[in-house]
Amino acid sequence: MDLIVTIVRHGNTFDADQEPRRIGARTDLPLVASGRDQAQVLGRSFAEQGLLFDRALAAPLQRTRATIDAILASQPHAPVIESADWLTEIDHGPDEGQLESSVEARIGHDALVAWDSEARAPDGWIVDSDRRIAGWQGLWKNGRGHVLIVTSNGAARFALLSDERLRDQASALPSLKLRTGAYGSIVREQGGLRLIAWDRRP
Repeated sequence: MDLIVTIVRHGNTFDADQEPRRIGARTDLPLVASGRDQAQVLGRSFAEQGLLFDRALAAPLQRTRATIDAILASQPHAPVIESADWLTEIDHGPDEGQLESSVEARIGHDALVAWDSEARAPDGWIVDSDRRIAGWQGLWKNGRGHVLIVTSNGAARFALLSDERLRDQASALPSLKLRTGAYGSIVREQGGLRLIAWDRRP
């Protein structure tokens, strides 16, 4: 294998006693204390596994930058972080900043299930799936070494939909979602792309 991509979703932006809201590209929240802990745990876990990153890409928001900074702090020779706009969170349109209960009341439970199982965007959301898929495909084609990516749940799922073989492998997953502080791993080998892990927490 000549390409390994580790895809991380940023850490928590809400405390356990807060009802989550739909936060996307227009809302630049910092990590809360538990989110900073998640990022540090990821960094230590990757280091303990002997994972060394040759390249690092992140969406240009506080929560993704703080997460990747904490992970790379455990690397002996951390690469320079590159910004990639195709990794930026989606725009939730009229649901941006709304409580999850309010979002479900507007679009319905089935629409949320379709988003998490098929990446089918609910009415009013701005996803730009073609641009995101093209970004992942460019990485699969041109990437080398071990690449660390920190992004959002909305953007990460398109990695699984950007290649026919990955799409087939992802069909066995219960969801395309990554939880906060969770990661997935994809490798490129002679036979094509292979999904090693998804939604795994240390």
